[in-house]
Amino acid sequence: MMFIAFCLLDLCRMESTRIGQWLNLLVCAMVLLISEASYVPITFVQNAVTKGAVCLDGSPPAYHFDKGFGSGINSWVVAFEGGGWCNNVTTCLSRKTHRLGSSKQMAKQIAFSGILSNMRQFNPDFYNWNRVKVRYCDGSSFTGDVEAVNPTTKLHFRGARIFAAVMEDLLAKGMKNAKNAIISGCSAGGLTSVLHCDRFRSLLPRGARVKCLSDAGYFINARDVSGAQHIEQFFTQVVVTHGSAKNLPQSCTSRLSPGLCFFPQYLVSQITTPIFFVNAAYDSWQIKNILAPGVADPQGHWHSCKLDINNCSPNQLDLMQGFRTEFLRALTVVGNSSSKGMFIDSCYAHCQTEMQETWLRTDSPILAKTTIARAVADWFYERRPFHQIDCPYPCNPTCHNRVFEPQDDHPGGKNVTTKGTPDASSATKTSFPKLSNKAQWIELLCIERAISGLLLSLVILVILLMPMFSS
Repeated sequence: MMFIAFCLLDLCRMESTRIGQWLNLLVCAMVLLISEASYVPITFVQNAVTKGAVCLDGSPPAYHFDKGFGSGINSWVVAFEGGGWCNNVTTCLSRKTHRLGSSKQMAKQIAFSGILSNMRQFNPDFYNWNRVKVRYCDGSSFTGDVEAVNPTTKLHFRGARIFAAVMEDLLAKGMKNAKNAIISGCSAGGLTSVLHCDRFRSLLPRGARVKCLSDAGYFINARDVSGAQHIEQFFTQVVVTHGSAKNLPQSCTSRLSPGLCFFPQYLVSQITTPIFFVNAAYDSWQIKNILAPGVADPQGHWHSCKLDINNCSPNQLDLMQGFRTEFLRALTVVGNSSSKGMFIDSCYAHCQTEMQETWLRTDSPILAKTTIARAVADWFYERRPFHQIDCPYPCNPTCHNRVFEPQDDHPGGKNVTTKGTPDASSATKTSFPKLSNKAQWIELLCIERAISGLLLSLVILVILLMPMFSS
């Protein structure tokens, strides 16, 4: 609006022809349309470096911050980016040269959508909150803290310090006055919101309404198709490599080995802060990396099935139904308390809160006649509790089942888990059959925003032309 005011002032100062006024108005409208896109610039936490709170390569941590307005000025949603984990020096070194290990490689601005959208029609309950996306570059769901830095690899395992430094920065920018707050995240970020749920609560004012939201972060401890405990071994390696044990909830590590405390099923009953789980019972990442990882399928029999659930054989679907049963069993520890909620659909999907298609649109996934956006908001504002588990696949026609391209799967024994998982902002190679394709959705969103911009421009034009008609 400030930019529009400048445009109007410039036009008023002009002593030129009507054509000149039209040209200037056109320029103003064009800039307005560009500014309508909800791209949010990156913020580097430079002072974190002196505290040793750095990415794998030693670069400063970063986040994207879109300031709240109106009634949302003292409300905050802090979303943590996903991206899998690295479990040893080799896999962590492979991250140093891209955004999951270095802030030098991160995009300088990213689009906010879903629960991070600033548009009321797409995010009615949280659109005017302070919305933050914390970038992921440590490979440990923000739990690591190893003081020593190997002089050869120069790897820094400092995820827990990054969490603390980012929180300190946000508190100084107004979060210390929060009346409402949500810590959320997708995938490895969803696990972050579980592991740091009570810690986040402790940083905020006692009287504030503070809750946690985990999207696709309920990873379960299940055997793969070969019978091996692959994911349990992997998480144990992550914890050892990053020195995570001391930063995991003590309520869990006092009872179990630290590697097990990476699984929400072993610690969620001890979390005292209200928490909500959004997850697919047939989570596409868990099917690809826990049930049927490349190491358990060297011949690639699961390759086509993992790319598209419609390609799965009856036997593979039976195994997936068995995985769903295990998932629901692991979920029972959440309980039926109104302080805890869940939206468990039967889609072949991964991460649903930061993508507009699945968060809130006319054809978004529905459980009990409720979208994810409404379920989360009703639970957060205590309008009603929400504990809904979908019927088995393929019963839900509202699902957005993901279809992956061949290069997104790695048969022949290569383990996708060590390469990380795409999150809502990076899953550019997947598609949603209910939509013609991702590009068309982006185009539709741009058109909607362009129309909004044009309508505002027309209002300005009418204001400018009124003196002409009155004379």
